[in-house]
Amino acid sequence: MKKLLVETSARHVHLSKKEFEYLFGEGKELTVKKYLSQPGQFVSEEKVNLVGPKKSINGVSILGPLRKEAQVEISLTDARTLGVNALVRESGDIDGTSGITITSLDGSKSLTLEKGVIAAKRHIHATEEDAKEMNLTNGEIVSVKINTKDRSLIFDDVVVRVRNDFAFYMHIDTDESNAANASGEVYGEIIKK
Repeated sequence: MKKLLVETSARHVHLSKKEFEYLFGEGKELTVKKYLSQPGQFVSEEKVNLVGPKKSINGVSILGPLRKEAQVEISLTDARTLGVNALVRESGDIDGTSGITITSLDGSKSLTLEKGVIAAKRHIHATEEDAKEMNLTNGEIVSVKINTKDRSLIFDDVVVRVRNDFAFYMHIDTDESNAANASGEVYGEIIKK
């Protein structure tokens, strides 16, 4: 079975054009800091603060490009720190999720989202060609075995997402990465159910 690179997706925010311009100024655009493994996706220079009922997490990266709807992706540990509820969901599936307040770094601008806080469901990005080669289908649930020093484990309930503008990677959040001691370059092996 072909192995795939497993990446850790740290907490981040996706904003719509309207929300971004409210926080950073009309006509302002995201500034690319670093491109990510998924084609066209990038970490921007711009950052925001997340303000929850219990605490705040400052300096959270905004990922680009801008989206139609805002979404805040955090770990379950982050959710406890902030005092918010983060449902485990696939990206974009935000109906019925909790909201949160987002501020500019200096706190001069603030907006409250009614929904959009999620802990991203661990997932595999695959093109149609990757999926065919690996005998995978969009929406299929698989397991992925990761061998690491002292903390090898098998992640269950990994959703396969197939789209031709994807690159073949698995994404886990920081809690999952820490549980597997997944630092540096880590590969996983897909186990079909």
